[in-house]
Amino acid sequence: MTNTVRRDALRAALLGVAAAPGSLAIEALFGGALTASAAAQSAAPKTGGTLVYANCSGNRRIGDATNSKHPYYMIDLVTRCAYNALAWVDENLNVVPELARAWAPTDDTLAVWDIDIHEGVQFHDGRELTSADVVASFNLHRVKHWASQQIKTVTAQGKYKIRFTLKEGNAEFPFVLAEYDTMIMPADEPERIGLTGIGSGPFRIVSVDPQRRMVLERHPGYWRKGFPYLDRLEVVNREGQMESAINGFRARQFDAVLNIDPLLVRQLSKEAATELVGATSGDHSVILLPKHPGSPFVDKRIRQALALAVDREALVRVVYGRTAGWAGNDSHLVAADANFVARGPRDLARARQLLAEAGHPNGITLPTLYYAPQWPEMARVFQTIQQSVKEAGITLPIEERPSDGYIKFRQGDADVTKGSFHKFAYTAVGPRNPGISLARMRPENNESGYWSGPAAERYMGLYRKAMLTADAPARKAIYAQMQAILHEEVPAILPVGRNNMLVKRPNVMGLKNHPQHWSIRWEGVWKA
Repeated sequence: MTNTVRRDALRAALLGVAAAPGSLAIEALFGGALTASAAAQSAAPKTGGTLVYANCSGNRRIGDATNSKHPYYMIDLVTRCAYNALAWVDENLNVVPELARAWAPTDDTLAVWDIDIHEGVQFHDGRELTSADVVASFNLHRVKHWASQQIKTVTAQGKYKIRFTLKEGNAEFPFVLAEYDTMIMPADEPERIGLTGIGSGPFRIVSVDPQRRMVLERHPGYWRKGFPYLDRLEVVNREGQMESAINGFRARQFDAVLNIDPLLVRQLSKEAATELVGATSGDHSVILLPKHPGSPFVDKRIRQALALAVDREALVRVVYGRTAGWAGNDSHLVAADANFVARGPRDLARARQLLAEAGHPNGITLPTLYYAPQWPEMARVFQTIQQSVKEAGITLPIEERPSDGYIKFRQGDADVTKGSFHKFAYTAVGPRNPGISLARMRPENNESGYWSGPAAERYMGLYRKAMLTADAPARKAIYAQMQAILHEEVPAILPVGRNNMLVKRPNVMGLKNHPQHWSIRWEGVWKA
């Protein structure tokens, strides 16, 4: 068997498709995905016009006057309008090429990947995007972006070819290339790269009012010929102001509102000139269980009792009206993922027993659980959790904190000897591929509460094995073992998730919702 055919078989195994004889290029599988997705919306899209949309989700890293054009500081607003990445995750959470034309591991170790990029891609200033720009961008990302820190080196192999050498093999590495923090920017010094706002996306940035509004206009040299359709796109931040955003929609200030409370679906579906667009999944919540000295969550039995006491089905029913949410399984996987393994049912008797074994036969009062209103429905989520765990004898104080400064408030130092402990708190996570999602429970990550011990070591051993496994069904079996450990150990509680919902006017065409709200594409959107 030639090296080419062996690589083709390996590539097919990674993707979970049957290997074809001879050369199997990635573009043969996915090359038309982006164009077909937009074209399927209408046989005759119109060009021109302005679309204004409001976004209600919390943008935790929104920039200021010095950096608000940088892709790191516009993640929840408009990143993919101004920038492109090497890859994109589609609405079904499959990874497909974007600036990349093809990719493949060079051998069975899965530690070296070659990427070919499209020729002739223009930045907004007219310069051609080349491998030098990819290398410079990833030299920043592999320092600043946690998932890119697995990259050991990135080197140009010619004007349009790049080689990524990883610290360890990763069967799902192309998903890293689609992350919102891996946009490609014109090459510059690390301290200056990205600050100009120049990208290769369908729209170029015209003006920014930090934390309020961004205005973009069509990029006439966009590499996807015929796109975008709109002349102008305006993005308005309405974090924590959903009622104001909906009123603005009704008053025709906005053509669409993103990330609305899913419970509004029934009400808004009855209104004239209103269309609702749901995604197959969306963000879900992580309740961080700190394991620093003196924390009750050092005792696994208390973690287990809390997990068993939460009424997840009530959360889905009360908060999401059954149809717009799902019960979490205490892993970072979403229920729409084929690798998701459901937890066992709620068990109040077992929860009480565990508390008694931990020395709390009459119940326990936990520390205050903090949350920020990153979704419009957050208060209902935590009030429902608070009421449900009472039935197991758990008293759970809760407190809402402002989104501004929330990350700094809840995070502590990973070195517990410094005494700066992280909080018993909530954070939101978006849906990703299993490799990235399950890696978020690694012991050194805040989201695991700095979990440690033999079970954590077994978990990470299975993770490393999965990353070196090219066969997708075999990886799925390993992922099931990892989730079984999480169900037993409960490093964190992920009780419920939401299906992202947006509302739009009927004349807004081609707008698809996305489980990853930062991955919505706007170049194929037009106004009838």
